[in-house]
Amino acid sequence: MKWLNVIIKYRPWLGILFLAIAIFVNYKAGFWPSFILYLIGVILLAGHFLFGPMRLIQEYIENGDLEGAKKIIASIKFPGLLIKPVRSVYYTIKGNLDMAEQNFDSAETNLKKSQNLMGGGGLLSGQLKQAEGANKLQLGMLAMQKGNMKEAESYIRQAIRAGLPDSENNAAAYLQLCSIMMNKREFRAAKQYFAKAKSYKPTTPQIVDQIKQVEKYIARMPG
Repeated sequence: MKWLNVIIKYRPWLGILFLAIAIFVNYKAGFWPSFILYLIGVILLAGHFLFGPMRLIQEYIENGDLEGAKKIIASIKFPGLLIKPVRSVYYTIKGNLDMAEQNFDSAETNLKKSQNLMGGGGLLSGQLKQAEGANKLQLGMLAMQKGNMKEAESYIRQAIRAGLPDSENNAAAYLQLCSIMMNKREFRAAKQYFAKAKSYKPTTPQIVDQIKQVEKYIARMPG
């Protein structure tokens, strides 16, 4: 649906154009002939500020174009106007981009903003719930980067309870728990979490490599 991406990309300018034409038609022929033009213009502008260009960001991320994703994120000047689930995704993506640049403090700030937007009830809460586990897993990994193992373990356990979207995320979560248990010298638990991580049969090269590295030490552990 490339035509939709084009509309989203130029939505604010199209909105302004329709409003300008509506004002001209209103001046020449009256309000009612211009009503539909006003309506289209308002819908386009409202869509830009309430929903943003998030669909465009997804395409950049899928293609591994982080610079393109950063430009789209930077084009959102008023994130506070985005509706709640879209704002949550906005901060999650900002956090992920920060992590890619190893800007961990900013990543943590943005991911926590996203997490705070996942509260509440109703239909929107149900939509946000799908991303809650992955968000908490990211926060857990950030805590590990900072050496805060207690907070990391708490976040990762919360992520598993909330539910993770796929096998790769589940494998990553249990692998991190395995690492935490090894650090705490709770070797039996470490082995259990390692077996759980392997059971998800991840295919992401980074996770597969981590499993191979841990496997060298697991067999020699007591317990």
